[in-house]
Amino acid sequence: MMDYLVKATLYDGMVRAYAAVSTHSIEEARKRQDSWATTTAALGRTMTSTVLMGAMLKGENKLTVKVEGNGPIGQIVTDANAKGEVRGYVSNPHVDFELNEKGKLDVKRAVGTEGSLSVVKDLGLKDYFTGSVPLVSGEISEDFTYYFALSEQTPSAVGTGVLINPDHSVLAAGGFIVQLMPGATEEMIDQLEKDINDFPAVSSLIEEGKSPEEILQILFKGEKINYLETLPIQFSCECSKERIGRAIKGLGEAEIKDMIEKDKGAEATCHFCNEIYTFTEEDLEEMIK
Repeated sequence: MMDYLVKATLYDGMVRAYAAVSTHSIEEARKRQDSWATTTAALGRTMTSTVLMGAMLKGENKLTVKVEGNGPIGQIVTDANAKGEVRGYVSNPHVDFELNEKGKLDVKRAVGTEGSLSVVKDLGLKDYFTGSVPLVSGEISEDFTYYFALSEQTPSAVGTGVLINPDHSVLAAGGFIVQLMPGATEEMIDQLEKDINDFPAVSSLIEEGKSPEEILQILFKGEKINYLETLPIQFSCECSKERIGRAIKGLGEAEIKDMIEKDKGAEATCHFCNEIYTFTEEDLEEMIK
């Protein structure tokens, strides 16, 4: 199954729902980061949540998420836009642990339980929208749920999961976000809480071959779902030699001359996709001109 997400509404528009299968995109990020199992799970949960949030945007809008915990993987940074394009990296991809007491990858230990989750949205306006909350668990899904409640004042439930093969490749990845709109009744809220508490692990459903539509059908137990849009998901990095060149040029003439004299050129690696860009002495001299 190719990666994609669906947008839907229920209960006459009082509930918004998003669901995604993101297996191939997370696997692409894993290969580029050379991440180990627990780190891949943390990165995959964050990327899936981010691409689902991106689906809430319009046009050329985009967002960046940073998870900065006190665990050994350091910072997680992910980007997504309204087109289903997503990318991400971690500061230290080579972190792995034994399974936790529940028999699952110990994401909390890798991320840490102290720190922050911040979201910066580029909505095409003069200023960016920025929201930040403390980490509440380090399990990622609960932290995004807390972010929506506190920073965006939107009661939400976020569920994401990543299953890893013995060779550390990604077996299944995906997730959902359910949000309550103004007008939702207490009865509706109680029913949604029950449905979500009874819901199986989303990664297990994806391993079984369930689609985003089927995930929502299982979650909402036969309620009428109004599907609004289907959006393909893919790992996509917007880096290029031109972009990196502009960044080097921005360092100024003295810094570029120092690169020429000491290193006889320059080399830069993209954090997200690990592509290496090489600049010769002639390239750097042209920048100075």
